Amino acid sequence: MSLWSRYIDPSPWQVVLRSDVFQSLHWEPISHGDLNVVWRDTLMIPAYFAAASAILLLLHLITLYKPVKKLWSLVLPPRTVQEPSLFFNEPRIADIFFSEAKVFISHHGGWVIFAYKFARFIGCLTFLGLSLATFILEEREERTTGANEPSKGNHRRLYPSNGYIQFSQAEWLQFALCMTAAYASILGLISVTTKPRWSRVVSNHLAIILFAVFAVFAYRDLWPLVTFHDQPEDFKEGGLLWAKVTILFLSSIVFPLVSPRQYVPVDPANPADNPQPEQTSSWLSMIIYTWLDPIVFKAYRVPHLSNKELPPLADHDYSRNLKKKSFPHLDPFSRSRKRHIFFGLMETFYVEYIVLSVMIVLQVLGKLAAPIGINQLLVYVETKGEDAVVRPWVWISWLFLGPLITSLAWQWYIYIATRALVHTEGILTQLVFEHALRIRVKAELPDGDKKSGDFTGPPTSDSASVAGSSTTAGDESADGIGDETLQASAETMSTSSTKKGKQRSQGVKEALVSVPKKHLSADNLVGKINNLVTTDLSNITDGRDFLTVVLYIPLQLGMCIWFLYEILGWSAFAGLAVMFVLFPLPGYLAQKIQKIQAEKMQKTDARVQTVTETMNLLRMIKLFGWEEKLDARIGKKREVELVWTWKTKILEMVNNILNYVIPLFTMMASYTTFTLVMGQSLTASKVFSSMTAFDILRDQLQMMFFHISRITQAKVSLDRVNSFLTDTELLDAHTYQDDGRAQLFVQPEEESDLIGFRDAVFGWSGESHGSLTPSKRNFRLHIDGEMYFQHGRINLVVGPTGSGKTSMLMALLGEMHFTPSGPTSWFNLPRKGGVAYAAQESWVQNETIRANILFGAPYDEIRYKKVLYQCALERDLTLFEAGDQTEVGEKGLTLSGGQKARITLARAIYSSANTLLLDDVLAALDVHTSKWIVEKCFAGDLVKDRTIILVTHNVAMASSIAHFVVSLGSNGQIISHGSISEAITKELATEIFQEQEVLAEEARVFDTSEEPKAKSDGKLVISEEIAVGHVSWPAFKLYLTGLGGNYPITFWVVLLALIGLTDLTITVQTWFLGYWASQYEHHLPSEVNVKFYLSGYALLMLFGCLMFFVGYYMYYRGSMRASRIIHKRLIQSVLGTTLRWLDTTPTSRVITRCTQDIRAIDGPFAQGIGALIEVSLTMILKLGAVVLMTPVFLGPGLFIGLLGGWIGRIYMKAQLSVKREMSNAKAPVLGHFGAAIAGLTSIRAYGAEEAFKEESLDRIDRYTKPARMFYNLNRWVCVRIDIIGGGFSAGLAAYLVYGRGVHEASNIGFSLNMAVGFSSMILWWIRILNDVEVSGNSLERLDSYIKIEQEPKPTEDGQPPAYWPASGDLRVENLSARYSLDGPKVLQDLSFHIKSGERVGIVGRTGSGKSSLTLSLLRCIFTEGDVYYDGILTSEINLNALRSNVTIIPQIPELLSGTLRQNLDLFDEHDDAVLYDALRAAGLFSIQDESEVRLTLDSAIASGGGNLSVGQRQILALARAMVRGSKLLILDEATSAIDYKTDSAIQSSLRNELNNVTQIIVAHRLQTIIDADKIMVLDAGKLVEFGSPSELLQNEQGMLRALVDESGDREVLYAAAHGKPLEEVERL
Repeated sequence: MSLWSRYIDPSPWQVVLRSDVFQSLHWEPISHGDLNVVWRDTLMIPAYFAAASAILLLLHLITLYKPVKKLWSLVLPPRTVQEPSLFFNEPRIADIFFSEAKVFISHHGGWVIFAYKFARFIGCLTFLGLSLATFILEEREERTTGANEPSKGNHRRLYPSNGYIQFSQAEWLQFALCMTAAYASILGLISVTTKPRWSRVVSNHLAIILFAVFAVFAYRDLWPLVTFHDQPEDFKEGGLLWAKVTILFLSSIVFPLVSPRQYVPVDPANPADNPQPEQTSSWLSMIIYTWLDPIVFKAYRVPHLSNKELPPLADHDYSRNLKKKSFPHLDPFSRSRKRHIFFGLMETFYVEYIVLSVMIVLQVLGKLAAPIGINQLLVYVETKGEDAVVRPWVWISWLFLGPLITSLAWQWYIYIATRALVHTEGILTQLVFEHALRIRVKAELPDGDKKSGDFTGPPTSDSASVAGSSTTAGDESADGIGDETLQASAETMSTSSTKKGKQRSQGVKEALVSVPKKHLSADNLVGKINNLVTTDLSNITDGRDFLTVVLYIPLQLGMCIWFLYEILGWSAFAGLAVMFVLFPLPGYLAQKIQKIQAEKMQKTDARVQTVTETMNLLRMIKLFGWEEKLDARIGKKREVELVWTWKTKILEMVNNILNYVIPLFTMMASYTTFTLVMGQSLTASKVFSSMTAFDILRDQLQMMFFHISRITQAKVSLDRVNSFLTDTELLDAHTYQDDGRAQLFVQPEEESDLIGFRDAVFGWSGESHGSLTPSKRNFRLHIDGEMYFQHGRINLVVGPTGSGKTSMLMALLGEMHFTPSGPTSWFNLPRKGGVAYAAQESWVQNETIRANILFGAPYDEIRYKKVLYQCALERDLTLFEAGDQTEVGEKGLTLSGGQKARITLARAIYSSANTLLLDDVLAALDVHTSKWIVEKCFAGDLVKDRTIILVTHNVAMASSIAHFVVSLGSNGQIISHGSISEAITKELATEIFQEQEVLAEEARVFDTSEEPKAKSDGKLVISEEIAVGHVSWPAFKLYLTGLGGNYPITFWVVLLALIGLTDLTITVQTWFLGYWASQYEHHLPSEVNVKFYLSGYALLMLFGCLMFFVGYYMYYRGSMRASRIIHKRLIQSVLGTTLRWLDTTPTSRVITRCTQDIRAIDGPFAQGIGALIEVSLTMILKLGAVVLMTPVFLGPGLFIGLLGGWIGRIYMKAQLSVKREMSNAKAPVLGHFGAAIAGLTSIRAYGAEEAFKEESLDRIDRYTKPARMFYNLNRWVCVRIDIIGGGFSAGLAAYLVYGRGVHEASNIGFSLNMAVGFSSMILWWIRILNDVEVSGNSLERLDSYIKIEQEPKPTEDGQPPAYWPASGDLRVENLSARYSLDGPKVLQDLSFHIKSGERVGIVGRTGSGKSSLTLSLLRCIFTEGDVYYDGILTSEINLNALRSNVTIIPQIPELLSGTLRQNLDLFDEHDDAVLYDALRAAGLFSIQDESEVRLTLDSAIASGGGNLSVGQRQILALARAMVRGSKLLILDEATSAIDYKTDSAIQSSLRNELNNVTQIIVAHRLQTIIDADKIMVLDAGKLVEFGSPSELLQNEQGMLRALVDESGDREVLYAAAHGKPLEEVERL
């Protein structure tokens, strides 16, 4: 009877299981001995996995049981999320079955994912059926075997009389497998019938179990197939076995790999509408990066891939999710305990670093795959297959699979690491930004005359911040710090006036209070904060691979040493000894390179500082004719920098030679010991496999030095960030206070609406001695007794320069450190109604004019138009084609100073704030605009019932609308406060009287600023340039011709020959080693002349080194020559360009060309070109060697090369687009950062911190999108090239072993070595070419700047006579001018004559051509007509000669950073006596207060003169003009921002000290030019009046007379015009 007939009823229509089926199976335990065998059998492993899975799932269910959950809630806080039930509710109505099925499937990820889950379930059922079939067949076989062979060992079957059968071992194993399959089927069923959460849990268990089953079958039945002698253990199952293996392979490997992953949002409340493919693509797609294919090929088809066309961000990349994840570990105000930021980063990224560790282990194991494969393959060839265990095709496939697995592990490592890198960039940028919003701002400079130190923000157009290159010199800076600038302090211990900070954790208390700390330097903290998110952040991310030193290198070294010992025995240690003895040499060289590099960086910083300052003051330099002198100065700095660059390059070349020689010495030592000492045969299998291992060993030791250096830098930068987070002084509101002290100084409830002080002392830091002003005085603001501002009224704060007026506003805003002087000390500024603030140093964002005014508030058209009217902005907007949609540009590039001031005021007026703090908003305005603001705005309806606190110097004008006045003294104390009559002191009354006289004599508005026009769309004139496609040939030609110098063809022929010989020598060396090894196949070891081969190898090595040195020496000399030429041409081009070009180009963009782009040409680009040449020649030689040995592989080799090149081009097209978008997205992040840091006080005053944080997060997201894509594209190309290369090597190996029969092992080894080298270099070639193109973008930008429009160059014929100019005589005939060749005329046919020594005033309305006339005299714009200066036609002499003999003083003069001496005499042409005489004559000493330190020639001047008042800058510019000794002086008179005393000193100097100099004065006030020799009146570019004041006043229809008659004191002006001294008139 058959096996099946025993269990079925043989009726014709039905098959029924008999009732005695399971009764006949007796579950009697098998014997103890058999039990041990069963439990140890590999088929039991899946059962163990199944049992473990069942236990874990059971425990999971138990934890969901309500009583258990209650117990668990005692340990952990109860979860608010309701746990889902196990199954979906059954549909109650049949009609909704399909709709619920759709919902159900969508919850499982959609039809595709559900289909794969269902297919896996079917696979489980199929496997269960196959397992049952095997079990039944096994039972039948056992019964048959037992019946026929009753005495056969373990398979003997007993048939007791009761009919029960005992299980055999095989049956027990099959039974266990059936149970596992049944359990897997149940899990499969649950995975497709339960809710998604349970489905995911169960699916994970199922995947592990199925993989375990497949792994067992692979070990038992697949592995024996690759050996020569073993057979599959389950072979007797026949077709069932292979069916099971196929089903398992599909279910456990294929389905999990190819099934898309279900999208699980990071934030369930905000799921993505269109999930990123990275979150939903299958694991196979993730591993080989096919999910990037659509975007890569799209980029290949379009000219440029924009940011919008990139895939959306994945959930885990959004900065808000990253912030939520990381800030609890990093932010000192969020984390619970004080610790270094490193540990917070590790806690944030611990999952990533666990994955990185696993990938490192896989890499280490896979790295030796190639040497082991080559070794075993060559051993097989050498022994002709004797004693071989594994078939050779296994080692051939190993040559493909081993490197592939290594590549996949390595690429996944980089994928995770670069994802963490981009995340870290975003997290730390936001962290530093948010912490910067808490730090104290120092209003250091004197109130009325301060100008904040200019902070050069990051360029809005280029790929990196200038700060990254220029702020390294920040420690040496002496910049003054203004009210919108930062400065660190010493202590953070302070007392808050509010309850803020009471809830801070103990950890924050420890971090922010405790003992005094060493704080960040007060010098240039803005630059240092910017440096934290540029240079330091870059260093931190560069040090992310610390696991390489901790884990990878030790493991790899250990594996290499083990492998070499296995092959070469103890001779390997001889080689290692040589390596360790010689390795200090590269270490020593690395130290030398670091020292020279540090010195070179100092020289680079010196050049960058000079270049930066030159570019910032380029307009002044051109007007002074200093281009040649500054070109020479920059050239000298550049030459010094290039000397150190040359030293660096030579040392790097020597280091490269050492790194090339040391492994060769190591191999020679090992092979010599192996052959001469040990007397062993050096076979090809030993040579070529050990060669690879020695290379790996060398790489590890090199990598160690490289990474240790980067990790050290990262540690320093992390410490700097950590110090900033913990040691920078914060505002009092953010400093932790204990409850008692915090409560002590809180205002009573009834006083909460009051604005004022009581017994308060304020300083600029927590230090007891206050803070230093530029004049080195300690300043503290003292308020004794009570002082309250009037609510709903206009309150003035007045006082002399440096008295603390701005400090009072800062104290109210909580920006200063509050020190209580008694138990009743108190101050308050109610915030509930809103506060608005307008800084004296106007702060605008790089947005439209409207956006700057609205500042995030809703748009109300009526209110908005009123604000424009009252703030006198309506006329200004008509000057812009785009009106209020005009972008103001970087730091308000498109606006004049007055426009910026009025926009800042308009922002405050438009806001809904009840309290307005206005800091000297009238200072930057001319008198009539100021009057308009006072009469229309401050007396208008928009400020009615609002509390205004106005700091001003212009007391006379503002007194008419003031209700309350606070008068401060020079010592920071309140002299008086009350109504106007009560508060005004005698001294202040005198000043007001003098100012009223000045106001009465003011003419109409004469604004000299020529506002730049914007395009109709409001964008800046020159927008961000994005190069499309590859770098152009003209740009490359610029560099290549620079390399070759005067003999480019000779240079390139010799260079290519030398590098080619170097590569050929290296190739021959490898062949020579194989040839040496082949001698042992035909001779005894004693017969081989080892010394001959060692000598030959050494000679080849020396020849290769010599060729390498000479070739690269030539190349480096050429690269230095190219760098020198390009830099010189760039500087000359920029210095020689037109003012019109400068007006349309942001300074930061020019600076970036001279710094970042030049650095790219000096370093990455030069190295990239050299590497590209070398790798290209090496690839050709290696392919040639393969073809020489195996000619048939010429076709495959070329195909692989072309395929790799094609993939590379596709990749590069996408990568260049993404790289450019990434660079352009980085700049706005840094731009917003820099702008916000510069305007911290304003941001905090408006309470706009959250809005700025959100904007920062949005900009980080815009950067993260291309940044993630940039790094992922690298993975895409690497994996593909590695697959191609591995396939080429494996194909060659298969052909050499199987295709041609067995040949010499040495030739096979050489061919494989060349093939592996060739295929691995395809990727390097593509990457180097890509890097060259990316860095070549800098070359293209430099090329475009070298070709900008130029002014006429100096010629020999244009040199004026040596005596010229002997006088200041100026004659103009028919002068017309225009700003562009096709533009309208701004001056029309002017003709006049100014005699030498005459003083001429120019008046006219805005746009009348006053500034145009001054520019046309210096030939700064396009002119027609003739201008004769001392009898010589100016159009016929060189521009530098003309401009160096004319001095122009602009309205706000520009000064260089450095000493006062350097500003007066930049090129050291005069002695100190001359300089002091000039300062005295200019009136500097007459205006200096005895209480402050006097300016001397050694006094430090900040960049732009930021630490001096406008008046002081005017006086220094006047002194500079005296030193220059020009016969013609053009002065743009300063506005009313200058106080009366300073203005009087300047006017006295002009009248008395420069009476022999021709003066042309562009006037804002009639008083200053009414006594001039002549007055010129311009209108619409035409000369309408010209003559002496007395003559012009006699013309009743004259324009000058009309202006004088309109003034308040016409008699004084008439008297002055008729020759009476102005001082005498004023006394009258």
